[in-house]
Amino acid sequence: MSIHLFNKAGHRVLIGFTIVLLGSQQLSAQQKITLAQAINSTALYNIQVRQAQFEAAISDENLKLAKGDQLPTINGSVAAYRLFGRAIDPTTYQYANASTNIAQGSLYANVTLFQGFAKINTIKQTKYLLDADKSYVEKVKNDLTLSVMYTYLQVLTNRDLLEASKQQLLIANQELNRQQKFFKVGQKTLADLSQAKSQVANAEANQVNAQNEMERSYLILAHLMERDQNDPFLVVDPPKTAIDRLNTDFTVNDVYQKALQTNPDVLIATSKRLASEKGVAVARGEQSPSLSFGGGINTSYSSTQSTVVATQITGAVPIGVVQNSNATVVAPVYQNRAVSFGDQLSNNFNQAVGFTLMIPISNGNKANINIRKAKLTYQNALATEDLAKNNMRKTIAEAVWDVHATQKKYVAAQVTFKSAVDAFKVMQQRYSVGLVNSLDINVAENERNIAEFALIQTKYDLILKSKLIDYYLGNKISF
Repeated sequence: MSIHLFNKAGHRVLIGFTIVLLGSQQLSAQQKITLAQAINSTALYNIQVRQAQFEAAISDENLKLAKGDQLPTINGSVAAYRLFGRAIDPTTYQYANASTNIAQGSLYANVTLFQGFAKINTIKQTKYLLDADKSYVEKVKNDLTLSVMYTYLQVLTNRDLLEASKQQLLIANQELNRQQKFFKVGQKTLADLSQAKSQVANAEANQVNAQNEMERSYLILAHLMERDQNDPFLVVDPPKTAIDRLNTDFTVNDVYQKALQTNPDVLIATSKRLASEKGVAVARGEQSPSLSFGGGINTSYSSTQSTVVATQITGAVPIGVVQNSNATVVAPVYQNRAVSFGDQLSNNFNQAVGFTLMIPISNGNKANINIRKAKLTYQNALATEDLAKNNMRKTIAEAVWDVHATQKKYVAAQVTFKSAVDAFKVMQQRYSVGLVNSLDINVAENERNIAEFALIQTKYDLILKSKLIDYYLGNKISF
């Protein structure tokens, strides 16, 4: 019988070992993603980034259009139609009553020589707008970088909080076991046992909350990376020395001056201000006279066009009457033949070149209104740029203050946690000899737990605040 029980126990151990082994293999099979990889994956697959890139690509095509507008324009046309009734033949400029087949072809080229530099300024304006759209792509990436960085560190925070809550549950269960033993021998009261059970319940609740928060932060991170939430992954811990290697020696002015050169929010505002400045020049150019040079070639064919092949008169046809005598007026008829298609194209071929000067005189005051609108747009863009720089300085000042304040908070949290751990150990020793009651040890345990949670949160908060400064400096975000 004992052997049978041993076999059952051995079977349970084997099953348990197999489950643990399979679980560990599953965890090891999950992809591990670093902070830099999470950021790169987000920039590569996020739909917002792709949309911003499409907008930049459209602006690039607009720049090509603006440059192409300086080139000569060449256009050709071919027409074929049939005239009915009495109409002027466009090839002979004579009236004809018969149906006539007409064919015409032309080629025309034109180039603008001067238009108040409007086209050159349009190219510059479009180039600045392209720069703004490119900076907007970087802005979208940077905004997502901040979200990924925050969420990634939130995953690390929640994971460490989960591990801490597991340890706290282990300690609470150990304390409960002690209380149960004391209670059985009559050394502790039912109140002491209830206090221990309450601590276990609180620890279990903390563990459940930490587990939920960790899963939630993992889900948000997967969504940011446009990753299938059913494809699990693990975040990579920062090096143990990362907290000690953080750079917190920042000054507001140094960070601000660097951000002016790299931060997309400021670069967008600057590019749009430069574009609107060129917009004023474009509006003024539209008010200037324009000089263009052009030329063209043209030819035509008519099915009624003919030529005389013999000078002998072969007859006469009436063409009218004399008013007073009613005598018939006739015209001689000569021997004719139709002119061939090729001969007509050659005979009717003509060329033309010349200059055209367009002088705007009155257009309903549109030119002056457009100039005033362009100036107002420029003033608004200038104010937007100043606002972006002002907001940037304020944000950086707060970020630098946060780094310094969080660093002090982290040092204080370390001291608090060490003191809470030491106090809890002392309280356990005093409790075991009956010098304090269960309420006192529960208070000490709670203070230790709170101090540990605060230390974990402050640690990753300090990393986040330091990496935020790296973001404003344009540095690569990684551990």
